[in-house]
Amino acid sequence: MKKTVVLFVAFLGLAFASQAQRYAIIDTKYILSKIPEYRDADTKLQAIGAQWQKEIDDKQTALDKMYKNYEAEQFMLTEELKKKREDELFVREKEVRELQKKRFGYEGDLFKERQKMVKPVQDKVYNAIQKMAIAKAYDFVLDKSEGITIIFADPKLDKSEDVLKELGIK
Repeated sequence: MKKTVVLFVAFLGLAFASQAQRYAIIDTKYILSKIPEYRDADTKLQAIGAQWQKEIDDKQTALDKMYKNYEAEQFMLTEELKKKREDELFVREKEVRELQKKRFGYEGDLFKERQKMVKPVQDKVYNAIQKMAIAKAYDFVLDKSEGITIIFADPKLDKSEDVLKELGIK
């Protein structure tokens, strides 16, 4: 009887163990930081972004100067000239906002450049992760770099190095 209970408990434990889900934790920021193509693309994107930001800042500085000049001279201007200057200020301000939206807005130029330069590398990493997950029969692969908060993760569960090996990077 005792033997039967022990066998039953062992069998039950085995059944539950076989149903356990296997998962891995990776850090895509870490993986991407190790890929030279990504680092080059990121550097280029930062340079492009800085150049476009300088262009916007220069236009904003010119607009601020125009506004200060208008404030200083408005008492001496006729109503017609005031209206003309105000319209000009409004047009310039609108141009600056539109340029900023065009460069940095949702689906703006920077977004398009990022898609063109970074997405192929991200797709390559995603495919490597998927290949590794299928080969090692993981049920879940969690990314600890963004979005998911992990309070504690056993370092032996971090499979970022395995993904880098899959990509042929060390």
